[in-house]
Amino acid sequence: MLAQFSHSYSCDQRNLKVMSYHADATPDETREVLTWERFGTASREMAQQIANSGFDAEVVLAIARGGMIPAGALTYALGKKLTDAINVEFYTDIAKTLPDPVLLAPMLDTDSIAGKRVLVVDDVVDSGRTLALVLKLLKGFGADVRSAVLYAKPTTVTEPDYIWHRTDKWIVFPWSALPPVTAAE
Repeated sequence: MLAQFSHSYSCDQRNLKVMSYHADATPDETREVLTWERFGTASREMAQQIANSGFDAEVVLAIARGGMIPAGALTYALGKKLTDAINVEFYTDIAKTLPDPVLLAPMLDTDSIAGKRVLVVDDVVDSGRTLALVLKLLKGFGADVRSAVLYAKPTTVTEPDYIWHRTDKWIVFPWSALPPVTAAE
């Protein structure tokens, strides 16, 4: 069924309503384009970094939305089943942010992570302020926390424990390279 979906999706994009979208995947010197295949390699390499470090997470926590797919890949690569997400809003558009990151509902069940070994996962750490907020929150509940990101920017104020790649370019992720799907007209 997945192959059929992929086939019809890639061949019949006429049924997709075209919307403006900021994640233009056109290759140029200002963008780093991550493909699905390269993402598979990245997630395995990052999982190996984590395993080699000796950190054995009890819970893998995604920072939604960008960290959800990388966190899912890491749960499989590390053989973990306990996963959760925390919703944080900071970016509102390209290079546009709120004054500070804001936690959004639904809220994390902090009782379930108190005192646990938690691996926090995001797609990119740019300013580092979102990651800093999440780490502070989890540590406040007594969690032993480590963080993993696919990409780190040189501007970050928070250094993740595990980084797959460093870049100063705009990153186009495969899950956000196309506009959202809407109903066909």
